[in-house]
Amino acid sequence: MTADDTVVTPGTNTAMVRQAMTRGFFGKCPKCGEGKMFRAFLKVADECPACGEPLHHQRADDFPAYIVILLVGHIVVPLVLLVETEWAPPTWLHMLIWPTLIAVLALSLLQPVKGAIVGLQWVLGMHGFEDAARARSGLAPLAVK
Repeated sequence: MTADDTVVTPGTNTAMVRQAMTRGFFGKCPKCGEGKMFRAFLKVADECPACGEPLHHQRADDFPAYIVILLVGHIVVPLVLLVETEWAPPTWLHMLIWPTLIAVLALSLLQPVKGAIVGLQWVLGMHGFEDAARARSGLAPLAVK
């Protein structure tokens, strides 16, 4: 498989991408929206229990963590600055509030973000999902080399 083999399937539109990412965000199969995508907190199931769509191809790697860090940073930093400039609480209170908030936000966003990224990979036919994308558009599967 080379970079030239990856094909954005004809007929993939914004609504399809949004639907697959939304289904993934809520932990559902990007194809049917019924089966559970995760078999553990961050372990993607090998296949959808409802429709049988193979999901083991996903290669989300560190991208979900990067997105979560970016989101949490953009939420927490303005809050820290706002609280410090408006109320100036003691340092011990900062040390109590912000690490707790960061941990809660990061852990609550990690699985939904990973699901959305797996949904994006599925709908665009990336990282092993090429055959699923080609089948949706009526094309023959890629030949195995």
